[in-house]
Amino acid sequence: MAVLNFLLDEIMQQDTSPLHAKEIENQLKQQFAFLSGGRGENSCPIITFPECPAFADIQDKEFHDVLTYLTSIPSLQAAGVGFVVIIDRRQDRWSSVKGTLLRIAGSFPGNLQLVLVLRPTSFLQRALSDIVFKFNKDEFKMKVPIIMLSSVTELHSYIERTQLTQELGGTLKYCHNGWISRRIAIEDFALKVKKTAQILQSFGTELAETELPNDVEATKSLLTQHTEKKVKMKTDLRMALGQGHELLKNINEPFSKDPDYKLNQDEVENLNTVQRLQAQLNETEAAFDEFWDRHHLKLEQCLQLRYFEQDFREVKASLDLDSERLSSSSVLGNTSGHVEHLLRELTSHEEKTCELLDRAKDLASEGDKLIRDNHYAVDSISPKCNELRLLTEDLAACLQTKKAQLHKSLELHQSLERAAQWCDEGIYLLASQPVDKFQSQEGAESALQEIERFLETASGQRLDDMGLLSKDYVSILNEEFKERIQKVFQKQDTMQEMFEKRRMSLKKLAIKQARPVQPVAPRPEAFIKSSRSSPGSRRASENSLSPDHDALHRPIFRKGDVDTSIKNRSESVSEEEENLSVLRRHVMNELIDTERAYVEELLCVLQGYAAEMDSPLMSHLLPAVLHNKKDILFGNMTEIYEFHNRIFLKELENYADYPELVGKCFLRRMKDLRIYEKYCQNKPRSESLWRQCSDCTFFQECQRKLEHKLGLDSYLLKPVQRITKYQLLLKELLKYSRGCEGAADLQDALTGILGILKSVNDSMHLIAITGFDGNLNDLGKLLMQGSFNVWTEHKKGHSKVKDLARFKPMQRHLFLHEKTLLFCKKREENGEGYEKAPSYSFKHSLNMSAVGITENAKGDNKKFEIWCNAREEVYIIQAPTPDVKSAWVNEIRKVLTSQLNACREASQQRSSEQYPPPGTPISSSSPFKSSYRISKKSDERKCEPVSPEGQSLNHFEKSRGWTATTHSLDASEENEGYSSGEEPSNSSDAEEDCGKKLLPGKYTVIADYDKRNAEELIFRSGEVVQLIKEGEHGQWFVKNMSTVKEGWIPATHLVTLIGGSKSSQSLSSSESCAASSNLSASSSCSESYTASSASMSDIKG
Repeated sequence: MAVLNFLLDEIMQQDTSPLHAKEIENQLKQQFAFLSGGRGENSCPIITFPECPAFADIQDKEFHDVLTYLTSIPSLQAAGVGFVVIIDRRQDRWSSVKGTLLRIAGSFPGNLQLVLVLRPTSFLQRALSDIVFKFNKDEFKMKVPIIMLSSVTELHSYIERTQLTQELGGTLKYCHNGWISRRIAIEDFALKVKKTAQILQSFGTELAETELPNDVEATKSLLTQHTEKKVKMKTDLRMALGQGHELLKNINEPFSKDPDYKLNQDEVENLNTVQRLQAQLNETEAAFDEFWDRHHLKLEQCLQLRYFEQDFREVKASLDLDSERLSSSSVLGNTSGHVEHLLRELTSHEEKTCELLDRAKDLASEGDKLIRDNHYAVDSISPKCNELRLLTEDLAACLQTKKAQLHKSLELHQSLERAAQWCDEGIYLLASQPVDKFQSQEGAESALQEIERFLETASGQRLDDMGLLSKDYVSILNEEFKERIQKVFQKQDTMQEMFEKRRMSLKKLAIKQARPVQPVAPRPEAFIKSSRSSPGSRRASENSLSPDHDALHRPIFRKGDVDTSIKNRSESVSEEEENLSVLRRHVMNELIDTERAYVEELLCVLQGYAAEMDSPLMSHLLPAVLHNKKDILFGNMTEIYEFHNRIFLKELENYADYPELVGKCFLRRMKDLRIYEKYCQNKPRSESLWRQCSDCTFFQECQRKLEHKLGLDSYLLKPVQRITKYQLLLKELLKYSRGCEGAADLQDALTGILGILKSVNDSMHLIAITGFDGNLNDLGKLLMQGSFNVWTEHKKGHSKVKDLARFKPMQRHLFLHEKTLLFCKKREENGEGYEKAPSYSFKHSLNMSAVGITENAKGDNKKFEIWCNAREEVYIIQAPTPDVKSAWVNEIRKVLTSQLNACREASQQRSSEQYPPPGTPISSSSPFKSSYRISKKSDERKCEPVSPEGQSLNHFEKSRGWTATTHSLDASEENEGYSSGEEPSNSSDAEEDCGKKLLPGKYTVIADYDKRNAEELIFRSGEVVQLIKEGEHGQWFVKNMSTVKEGWIPATHLVTLIGGSKSSQSLSSSESCAASSNLSASSSCSESYTASSASMSDIKG
């Protein structure tokens, strides 16, 4: 940099003329004075004033500027000797000579050596000049001699001809315009050199004072900026050098034309000036290149350092993160499957870690190379290289340690699971052995051999020494693991004890008995099913038996036989309960194990697929169609995982020892489980998106890393499969928990899960409805939906016209809501998988508050009618099966009944507000008295209790063994109905007078009832039962229509259901009669209900 500055200062300090030829080009072109390049005595530069007629018109400033410029051109040495001035006025007058001399004397800026004047050649002017000059010589005030010459010949005696131009009789060639052009070019070149030197000096100062940036981008930007400026500097230098080369060529041009040509002194000086500037430029360029190379090297090293530091930070952060993950990751796991999953994750993680370790080693090698290349920041690079090597060694060691611990954990888990599974198989073996066959010697021996064979499989399954086991796996044991080991050993001991007891019992039974042992049925159900009599009648009959009668019917046993029978029976019942307990635990274990596996699978999908969609390392594999579509592909799987992992799995594990009570867990979380509705509703969109990109490299790479045999679509189906699995497991638990404390909760939990499944299924259909202008949420809860054949009939005036004379039914999909019945047309199903889901075009709707229903249409037991406007509009609906029809009719009946009850309650409230005096007896429980009238037949039967089927109690009493199926529909056609203004007689009034009597038909359970003996059943509020027969002490023998089981229940727990399945009554609840509801006989022998909209949906959808 010092050399460069020295050269630049030398260029900057060169003296330059105060004026430039370009500035006074016009004055120079007037040619009233010029510097021809000739030299006088002592090499004095010659300035010639040629003939110039307009000399007197030249301004003083112009004259002064030209003389100043001309005197500045020769070298300082030549100018210091002095100038020779030649004034040519041969063709002029003395006055012109005088004026020129006076101007020169007053304005000449340099030293004068000699003034030579070629005076006018005319005789008069010559004589005049001699006389005037002689007497007025002092007037010119010049300190140099002024010589008046008469001819050019005299001039030659003072100046050699070679130094004079051809106009003065010399041989010197001179072109004034060429001289001006050359002077302008030389001065431009000098100015260019000076400006270039200034720019170089400024740029060099900038480079020297620049602080190196601390990040990669700033360093790259600075390097780019400096490089661009350097290129511009080099371009300017090259242009200046090119300009100088052209000047030299121009100056030397005469030599190319005439080899004998000799340069005059001015041309020689011009040549020297240009060559000197050229040399200075060359030296400056070399110095600048050297300085730039050093500066550029430093910038490149700085950039290398910043890249190294950036990579170091990234690698170190990744190494620290990996170390932290490895340190915090579990090596225990919950199951062997979980540990295998952790091992797979660790293996996949190991591949990434090895890549990271290789990258760290490569980075350390890069640092070493920078040090070898004499980098200026060795003190910063060397410690970082050492730190990288230390971190890689620690991480590699931690990885190997974690891998060894996981293998140990897997080995221990497999041992514990083998032992636990062996115990479960043993307990299941004990539970599955038929106890009733033990009574024979052969059966006992066979069971004993089966047990012995099983015990022989203990090798490799059973855990032997807890202390040795703890010692072998001390590196991975924690309190939870120790507790689990202890539980497995306790389970082994318990199973061993059970086997020993069973072996001892079987050995005793295998010994040939002297007396036969009375066999006893092991299952208590046999006692439950042995009698059909009511508890009350059975107790009465037992009490009425005399001792002789009892003795007559009681089997005769010897005392030993009786004791053995009682003992065997108690052992059988106890073992049966034990077997059921084992089966419950078996199902509970399956529930918990599959729940754990499910949670692990969800986590695997979220980490292995969903998280990878946001990974920069995988972004290049992600197809464009998946960008910002993670929520569509995975739905709310994250929400499902968080719920199961943080809440549900832990709560299920709390019930591991109490499987019969797990229903409480499901009931408590039933609302949370509805998150599956959102997932299932999104499933079609997810399936469609998956089908677009299922073959992309991104999913294949994720599957490869996870080592999954199945694709992502199989795992996206897991939540749907899981919510379906719950109801199967609950059914199994319920089967083995009858009579247990939590059986009712299990039943409610099963009902709730089935309700969720139905809601999910219904919602999948609801979202497919198109063309409905309203809000589906305003229609109330969706009760049912399904496909039907529909005929429509319309009555206009007195004529009945079938709509479009339809003989072929319309295919319609009905959606029954609480407030509205929707009629939709099912569209064709296209695509595959979830894309094959149908869509429904909305066609029509009916308000449930304005419709009626006729249960049976003539000629087809699968048809029913929905009508409105006094049957002006009738919709004949044909169900796929009679069962589907029955389910729909019952559901519509419930809707209309609830509307009727709401009307009655509102009417009763208004009535109580209008007639408040207390103590006033109310003649009837019916709230509708405004248009009340009773038919003649009703008056005749007023004092008789009326059954729901419309028959009197006397008729029923004649056939006490009556069942619901003995009624014929023909009989109901004879019953008289009620007009729209009538109200049926209230059978509950008669029952209040006469007590609750046996009335054939269906009843609703109004309060929960738990069985008190083996012949009674458990009933829940809201269940529908069919009366079979009446017992004593207020007990009725009924059939549960839901479970198809039969048993006894107190009559006080039942209330008459409005209309039986074969009834001929009609229920109407419409907008036109909001304050009255009509019970009337149907001419088609079927129940008719009025309501607004009906829709059907089977549970499967």
